[in-house]
Amino acid sequence: MSISAELQDGELLKEIQLEPVSRLDLIKYAGASGDFNPIHTIDDEATNAGLPGIIAHGMWTMGNLAKLFTEYYEDGFIQDYSIRFKGMVFLNDVVTLKATLKEKQDQTLRFTVQAVNQQGNDVLIGEVVFHQY
Repeated sequence: MSISAELQDGELLKEIQLEPVSRLDLIKYAGASGDFNPIHTIDDEATNAGLPGIIAHGMWTMGNLAKLFTEYYEDGFIQDYSIRFKGMVFLNDVVTLKATLKEKQDQTLRFTVQAVNQQGNDVLIGEVVFHQY
C-alpha cells in the first residue's frame, strides 16, 4: 500500500524509537562518514570543548530519519530533505523519529519530521518531500 493511500493530512506516518545511542554507534559512524572530530568519540575532548559529554554527529541523527521512509522506497523516493538542528544528542539518549503528513499534491507528499529525545525535546526538525511513482 502506498503512503498516500494510508494517510490523510495531519496524520503521523509512524514513529521509530532508536536504541540508546552508544559509543560504538558513534565510532562506526565516524568511520563511515569520515568525521573523526573527537567530540563525538572521546570523553576528554568533548569536555575540553565545553560540552557535558560526547555528542552524536548531527548527520547521524539526520541520516536515521530516512528510516521512516525505508518501507516505501519501492513506491517512490525522497526528493528533498531539509532539517534544522535544535539540540544535542548524547550517549545513552533514546531518540524517537517522527513524520507527519503535511500536504499531498498529486504524487508529491510533504512531511514534517522530527527527532525527539527521551525528555521530549526536539533535537532536529525539518521537512521531507517524498515523490511517489
